Amino acid sequence: IMATHKAESIGTLLAEYFRGTDAETTLLERKIPALWSDVLGSAVSRFTGEMEIKNGVLYVHIHSAALRQQLFEQRYTIVKKLNDALNAKVLTDIRLLG
Repeated sequence: IMATHKAESIGTLLAEYFRGTDAETTLLERKIPALWSDVLGSAVSRFTGEMEIKNGVLYVHIHSAALRQQLFEQRYTIVKKLNDALNAKVLTDIRLLG
């Protein structure tokens, strides 16, 4: 009997191996700064400073009070868009810092 093997990429195999682990969460969290620019655009990125993630909360320094207020009002939409881009629920909230 001949066995059939489905060829899969190393990335796919590693993703399956780490799925549901703390390592997967850490890997996904590291993608968020790059996704921030993709999701919110370059105009917002120009006013964005340091980012840090703790316990599912993204802390972002925004260098414009007006933009910070606007993003605050849209924070749950932003969380959803970032999680959708990751295909996982990594973030639960965003804290915008001055």
